[in-house]
Amino acid sequence: MQLVTLNVSGGAQPGVVIGNQILALPAAASVLPAARCIPPSVRAILEAGDAALDLIRRISDQAAAARDALREQGALMARRDASLLAPIPDPGLVVSAGMNYGGHLKEMNTPIPERPTHFLKSPRAVVGPGAPIVLPPSNPDMVDWEGEFCVVIGRPCHNVSAKEALDHVAGYTIANDVSARDWVAPVFAATGIMGPIHAWERNILGKQFPSFCPLGPTLVTRDEIADPGALKLTTRLNGKIMQRANTNDLVFGVRELIAYFSQFYLLRPGDIITTGSPAGVGYGRNPKVFMRPGDTIEVRIDGIGTLANPVVAAGRAADRRGPIC
Repeated sequence: MQLVTLNVSGGAQPGVVIGNQILALPAAASVLPAARCIPPSVRAILEAGDAALDLIRRISDQAAAARDALREQGALMARRDASLLAPIPDPGLVVSAGMNYGGHLKEMNTPIPERPTHFLKSPRAVVGPGAPIVLPPSNPDMVDWEGEFCVVIGRPCHNVSAKEALDHVAGYTIANDVSARDWVAPVFAATGIMGPIHAWERNILGKQFPSFCPLGPTLVTRDEIADPGALKLTTRLNGKIMQRANTNDLVFGVRELIAYFSQFYLLRPGDIITTGSPAGVGYGRNPKVFMRPGDTIEVRIDGIGTLANPVVAAGRAADRRGPIC
């Protein structure tokens, strides 16, 4: 099952993908009364647990017989016509694994870490599919892409083992960990004790700008992904492939990341773990390549879809949210 958050005139609404259409769950209530019991957001649906997800599955099954009435109510629309926000527009936490693909470590001349590394991505950087990535006026020249496979937490999760980790997963989505790379070189050049610490902190701040965390287009429930460690990921800049990898190149897999991070964080439904970016980032190329106004960046993961976003200069960020891909 694929859940989405629709951008409609009445505000954000949860929806479910049914083939090449999307059912807006609140709008369906007049035709399918059971929809009145659906929580008002995808995050709230996850908080309600399996009962809410099972109810959505039953409603999806009923929708085919009521297709015409649902269309008349504006509750059923073509996927291509739907305007989407991020599946979880307001995650409580975005925990981002770093240095977690063998190929990416090699291109960045970085040794394999002994344990998972991470940083927090600001939830206020989250945007949805089709929303513009805005090049910050202070640092517009070295803005890079990082296509990433993401885990969405479905049950409260603290200090769990790797064996039980997947029991706490609601599903999966895609992120683009957009990064201003101005501070990467100072990280490698820093000396002493505090120098590297301050340089790394500045580097992480380059990932926090507004619009630097596109998410989507859908949240695919865990039962739809047989093996999160065997998924193809492709990133395209203006149609040209920049990243092509498989999650089997992860240094630390989904189970290990959840077990490790949950030692420290209390993860709640709707929280997101991004699992790291593979080789092919712009900074790792010779010559280096960065995003420019007018570009389009797309991250595709088999079984989830394509997250596509235009790139714009500051001051030109029209509120554009595109259709599901």
